[in-house]
Amino acid sequence: MEEFRRLTRLPAYVFNITSEMKAAARKRGEDIIDFGMGNPDGATPKNIVDKLIEAAQKTQTHRYSLSRGIPRLRRAISNWYKTRYNVDIDPETEAIVTIGSKEGIAHLCLAVLDDADTVAVPNPSYPIHIFGPVIAGSRVQSINIADAANADDILARLEAELPKMNPRPKLLILNFPSNPTAQTVDLAFFERVVALCKELGIYLIHDLAYADLVFDGYRAPSVLEVPGAKDIAVEFFTLSKSYNMPGWRVGFMVGNKKLVYALGRIKSYFDYGTFTPIQVASIQALEGPQECVKEIVDNYKARRDVLVPGLNKLGWPVELPKATMFAWAKIPERYRALGSIEFSKKLLTEAKVAVSPGVGFGEHGDGHVRFSLIENEERTRQALRGIKQMFRNG
Repeated sequence: MEEFRRLTRLPAYVFNITSEMKAAARKRGEDIIDFGMGNPDGATPKNIVDKLIEAAQKTQTHRYSLSRGIPRLRRAISNWYKTRYNVDIDPETEAIVTIGSKEGIAHLCLAVLDDADTVAVPNPSYPIHIFGPVIAGSRVQSINIADAANADDILARLEAELPKMNPRPKLLILNFPSNPTAQTVDLAFFERVVALCKELGIYLIHDLAYADLVFDGYRAPSVLEVPGAKDIAVEFFTLSKSYNMPGWRVGFMVGNKKLVYALGRIKSYFDYGTFTPIQVASIQALEGPQECVKEIVDNYKARRDVLVPGLNKLGWPVELPKATMFAWAKIPERYRALGSIEFSKKLLTEAKVAVSPGVGFGEHGDGHVRFSLIENEERTRQALRGIKQMFRNG
């Protein structure tokens, strides 16, 4: 059989290994506590669902939409940025609706990259940040941040490595608060990174998916708060996490006009946009009552406050994340030689706990596993008991 060259450049999707094991265990009747995929388990707020139903009952909304997004939603996005970050966004030229941020990032890479280009990406990173450029035919230059203690460490590595990269990368893709590491940065970090990218002539792509999932007084900055950032930067946001809308597949990109135009141009060949009633409901999400966001954040915080202290109590040191819906856990020393896939298998088999192997986020993630805060507190305590028993058994 002939090989498909583009597919051969993609590594095996390692999450399938543990997913298949999890499915097989459940088929045998085993109760697996699942911290694997970052798939919000809560219901979408009622006011958003009601708006979807109302819009879907109007037959004119059943036709093709616009690949850039309906004008009213782009205005809502612009208002959201102004209210939240005091950033002015032109809804006509600086905002575009995407079918979730994952689609947007992948298609932006396809629009602006070719096989002569390279992209700088921290490693570990969310998979589409690595594989989006690969699918587009370009090459990724990784920046190892696996053992970076804080934002200053990450910044030091960016400032040391980006100027030395040959060829000079066309894009730098960042994601803070980070999936999978839950690392956070402040606005001063982005000020330095924007200045560096301008100096080197690199476009900056920032994924702000976890803007709202912040705890303990932390505020996640937007890169576009930096004066002049739109000269070289765009930012993605998705409604998946903040509003429990993962299956709705709706997000947006804002910022640099040239990149917004490029994404709009290529999307016009691929799709007719997200279903109009979903876009109308997204306006309700962005402009309606925001108490639901606080409730969602409080829910994740309650789960975090059971899981992470519980792991620490078992002798598994894990840092308490200030943001995201994840805990990034270094594999306990006595199991470290196993690597993240075999350790994840062990957790699944012996503790009945599913996690994501760190190597799925890049080779430098192999010393870690990622917990998603998608199980309630009672189930989380049950998972801790299973891990405790596994530790006792050796």
